[in-house]
Amino acid sequence: MDGKKLIAPLAAAAILVAGMAFADGNGKALFEAKCSVCHGLDRPLGQTKDRDGWTATVKRMQQSNGCRITDAEAREIIDHLVKIRGLS
Repeated sequence: MDGKKLIAPLAAAAILVAGMAFADGNGKALFEAKCSVCHGLDRPLGQTKDRDGWTATVKRMQQSNGCRITDAEAREIIDHLVKIRGLS
């Protein structure tokens, strides 16, 4: 395959990967940064919950455990957890 024919598929792949990263927003980064302060990430990653379950968990961490996250950050973390560890 010559260089000109290779450019289009590579460009399409780069756009697809960038789009997937953008679609997750900051949820993954927030989850990793905020949740790992108090416990290992294997703890939540070992669980599967629906949106209500993840919402209750994150809100409990926020309110009872003193996790310093805003409501907006909580929503992004919940979205991320539902995406990667939600019920199918």
